[in-house]
Parts: sequence; structure tokens; C-alpha cells
Amino acid sequence: MKPSSTPIAVLGLISLVLAGCASTKDTVLPQDGPSMKAIYEGHVHEMNADNPQVIRGELGDRPIVAGEAALHGYTRDAFNEIDVLFPRLPNPTLVMYIFPHLAGDAGAPVPGYTTAFPMYEQVEYALPGEVRSHQGGVSR
Repeated sequence: MKPSSTPIAVLGLISLVLAGCASTKDTVLPQDGPSMKAIYEGHVHEMNADNPQVIRGELGDRPIVAGEAALHGYTRDAFNEIDVLFPRLPNPTLVMYIFPHLAGDAGAPVPGYTTAFPMYEQVEYALPGEVRSHQGGVSR
């Protein structure tokens, strides 16, 4: 008769769990290492970044002034590029007022309300060159 391997596996698992519980936090994670602040300060010192003047010298002598911070018209990004190349065509919003009325067989009163919907079902975009360039995109 062949012995079953299930009891051996269970005994092995129990011994692993008990061995894991027998260790202490200090043996697994030693507490005598440097603090986080000491590690950070050592890294900053290795990079020679203690002095802000040294870092500024490495970057160049470009002064920091408020006038140079506004570069939104200078930079190109995907959103700006798409808006310029493919402007949205006008799609006016229609507003409709529904008068108070009675609804259903029971004649439940429904108060008056307004609803808004676009004139065309979907948003249409102009092809490049279809719309004059100085006009730009239609506001969203």
C-alpha cells in the first residue's frame, strides 16, 4: 500500500508557518541602519546639491522673472494643434419650452420646462483650409 502525500504536505506547511512565527522583527528587519533623513542628506551631498548657487550655475545664468513664466502661447501641444488644424463647425443649441400639460391616461399634471439640444446630431469638424485661419476654432 502506498502512503498518501497529503499528511506530509500538511506537516510541511505547518512547520513553515511555525518557523515564520518564531522569528522576530529585529532579525528580519535590522533597526541599526541609517535614518531616512541621513540617507537623503547623503544623496544630496553626493550630488553636490547642498548649495543652490551651484545648481543654478549648472543650469546657466538665465534669470527667473515673472515675464518668462507665461509661455502658453509659445508652446505647441496636441490640443492646440488639433484645434487649429480641424476647427469645430458651428452647431447652434436650440432651446425649446414645453408648456404645462397632462400626461398619461390618469392625466397627471406635468409642469412646464425647457430643454436644450444641438441642431445637428453630431459635432462636425472642418478640413484643413476650409475655414479661414484667423477665425480659429469655435469655442466649446
